[in-house]
Amino acid sequence: RCLCPQWPYCRKRCSYCSFNKYVVPAVDEAAMGTCLVREARTLLRLSQVQSVSSVFFGGGTPSLASPRTIAAVLEAVAGAAHLPAGTEVTLEANPSSAGTQRLADFKAAGVNRLSIGIQSLNDAELRLLGREHTAAEARSTVEVARRLFPGRTSLDLIFGLPGQSQEAWAQGLEAVLGLCDDHISLYQLTMERGTLLAAQVWGGALPAPPQDLLADMYQTARAVLVAAGFRHYEVSNFARRGALSTHNLSYWRAEQYIGVGPGAHGRFVPQGEGSCCREARVQTREPGAWMQEVQRLGHGTRRRVVLSPLEQLEEVLALGLRTDKGITHEQWQHVSPHLSLEAVFGAPGEAKALQQAGWLVLDSEGLRCTWEGLALLDSLLPDLLCQLQRC
Repeated sequence: RCLCPQWPYCRKRCSYCSFNKYVVPAVDEAAMGTCLVREARTLLRLSQVQSVSSVFFGGGTPSLASPRTIAAVLEAVAGAAHLPAGTEVTLEANPSSAGTQRLADFKAAGVNRLSIGIQSLNDAELRLLGREHTAAEARSTVEVARRLFPGRTSLDLIFGLPGQSQEAWAQGLEAVLGLCDDHISLYQLTMERGTLLAAQVWGGALPAPPQDLLADMYQTARAVLVAAGFRHYEVSNFARRGALSTHNLSYWRAEQYIGVGPGAHGRFVPQGEGSCCREARVQTREPGAWMQEVQRLGHGTRRRVVLSPLEQLEEVLALGLRTDKGITHEQWQHVSPHLSLEAVFGAPGEAKALQQAGWLVLDSEGLRCTWEGLALLDSLLPDLLCQLQRC
């Protein structure tokens, strides 16, 4: 079981970001920290989770929170459930809020893995993205992080920026390889409604990247990173020397996770209410309203939906195929004891056609994409979901 506390505040809004984040003149950190602790305790009790396998502080910019707040949340988790020694505890960090002493304090608070949003090592690209930091600050932060968290420092990169060339992307990758640790996450820039960058592209002020160029950039990254010893273990994630993200793997395996904080999402069975059904939960988005609900009720759950057996299988399929290992027969049977992978996808239909095209494999290990198929997953999924829905 995983816990996902969200720190919703940022110092500024990046030009591409549509996440639930807030830029405010002052943060009442004491109140926010108290509410994060209380909601974590409430939801852990509600889920009756015995042991927590990972904790991931996301946001927003959780590196803006004080190490004391991070420590308090972890203490609350350890008090409400078993938190084994060595459990992966990840903090998302921005270079502009992650100085040497601050990172050392986060480590002392219990953080043992960092996910650093450098996004680019090109100052012009960073300005286009609206990032606070410079390339030099990103390099400095990564070097400090690698000394404090060796083998457990992950870097986030964005590709497909307006006007970005294949050559510039390849050069950026080489620069990152000279700096990085053992985990890299690559994200294609998406134009999200309501963001400054989307308005600039849709208004014609900036060029939209061609789809074939985006595909070439992705394939270039895969080839470069694999040649550098990285395993492409998930659509957007690469690791070497076994440095896979335990926390993210739990998402892709459709395990239970508890979202804590404004706008957090979760998937778990509220056994404390006598339920045996998995629910999708979303916490109240606006921090002030969320804090009021936590103070009054113990949690700020705004929406909860019981997932049907079909919806659970759809999640297992859509998430599991994102990994290079795919979906094992055991994972599928756990959710679908009466309908096997073979019964659904071994019959004549879309899945057979995708296997024959060399994009999908169904064998004794389970169902997974081939190397070629992983790059095309978004276009393969609709057919597979249709086949599942007919069963």
